[in-house]
Amino acid sequence: MSYTLITGASTGIGEEFVREFARRGSDMVLVARSESRLRALGAELSPSGSPDIHICAEDLGDPKSPGRIYEYCARKALRVELIVNCAGFGFAGGYASMPLDELQEMVQVNTAAMALLVRFFIPDMVAQKKGGIINISSVSGFQGVPFLGLYAATKSFIITLSESLHEELSHKGIKVVVVCPGYIETGFHTRARQYPEHSILPVSHPSVVVKAAIKGLLKNRLHVFPTVLDFLLVFLQRFLPKTTILKTAAFLAPLKYNSSVQEG
Repeated sequence: MSYTLITGASTGIGEEFVREFARRGSDMVLVARSESRLRALGAELSPSGSPDIHICAEDLGDPKSPGRIYEYCARKALRVELIVNCAGFGFAGGYASMPLDELQEMVQVNTAAMALLVRFFIPDMVAQKKGGIINISSVSGFQGVPFLGLYAATKSFIITLSESLHEELSHKGIKVVVVCPGYIETGFHTRARQYPEHSILPVSHPSVVVKAAIKGLLKNRLHVFPTVLDFLLVFLQRFLPKTTILKTAAFLAPLKYNSSVQEG
């Protein structure tokens, strides 16, 4: 029996992955901080116990949590064949005023936890000569975004590591794809203090991301852009000066700081 492990599974894109894989009858290990939300979701999607859904409540802000997640799966003999890394959050505002605890947590959750989880599970996939990794990044990972600088940097980290692993593991039966969406309807924006409704760019439903990600995994694509616009936003960067790209990114980011940010 093989399992799909999904982080950030209680809300947003992660929850949509859970719902989609449940429709496909996939057995899963759900990871998020809120045990109550995970249990409610598991009870809703698997009232009869099929598919088999395991709940692993962990805060990925804790550096030791990836190890505990791996130990949980090993202890229960759950063979994880696919990892979907959705956990992450952002902070909109001037970097100089970003709370230090939020800075440290974002680096841990968005980058270190993902990197450690993949490192723990890859040897088992290599031994089985089969496996898959879906990493959720963002179009913001292809350039700096003023007032979302650290978030964009963490998403760039995800893209770069995923690209490396895609090539490194391609001959070992393991597929690695990185998904780069634009604005998605999730609770992410509330915590980040973004305002997608003020953006000139369209906002997509999480299901768009999930369907594109699964299709991309099956075809072993490197980068997955859920919409044509997501692709164009990245593709057109090839023809523009970096200063123009940065100004455009700042303009397109729906932040109240674009016109009213005050430091100090």
